[in-house]
Amino acid sequence: SIERMGISEPLITRPREGGGYEIISGHRRDYCGKAIGLAERPIIVRQYTDEEADILVADYNITREDLLPSEKARAYELKLDAMKRQGQRLDLTSDQLGPKSIGQRSNELIAEQVNESKTQVQRYVCLNNLIPPLLEQVDAGILKLTPAGDYISHLTEKEQTYLAYVMERDEASPSVKQAQRLKQFSEEGKLQEGAIDAIMSEEKPFEVKVVFKQDRLKKYFPKS
Repeated sequence: SIERMGISEPLITRPREGGGYEIISGHRRDYCGKAIGLAERPIIVRQYTDEEADILVADYNITREDLLPSEKARAYELKLDAMKRQGQRLDLTSDQLGPKSIGQRSNELIAEQVNESKTQVQRYVCLNNLIPPLLEQVDAGILKLTPAGDYISHLTEKEQTYLAYVMERDEASPSVKQAQRLKQFSEEGKLQEGAIDAIMSEEKPFEVKVVFKQDRLKKYFPKS
């Protein structure tokens, strides 16, 4: 569409100290413009602080519908860090409120914006502690979000590295219970390679899932 009609929605930018402009919103439009050889871009120039710019970049990313878990994790962390620098609380569990939080903690504000629970926001933020191979497994849907964010992300880099090797070797992914045991052993200083092998080789219970599509259920359960 950009090749046919050009860039219809201006990029949001701010001036750089050394000259030129930093893109706040519109990186994809800019990339497409470069790809087809556009010499100019329509832009809107605004004066943003570093914290305001980071929050806006995170907001523009958060509202995308095609976000990978790793992209959500980075966007949430970026916004939380910027809110912390502005004086708001970053702590995801504390009940203490910062001066600018207006009665809500920073994670609550994000949870409200993205229509997710505080626990889910915290879970995504914890994904940033995963080593790249495991984060790629989360993006691919092989390693599930709950075991990854709640438990695996708390393992050391060495423990995660061997776990990633075992997952690839055995073509297996830890269940929630296995992930809980991995974290427990890690906290106790007992998560050696043999322990990871033993936990990952445990037989998982067989599960049967039945899925009913919404249009079928509507016949029996009206909105009222």
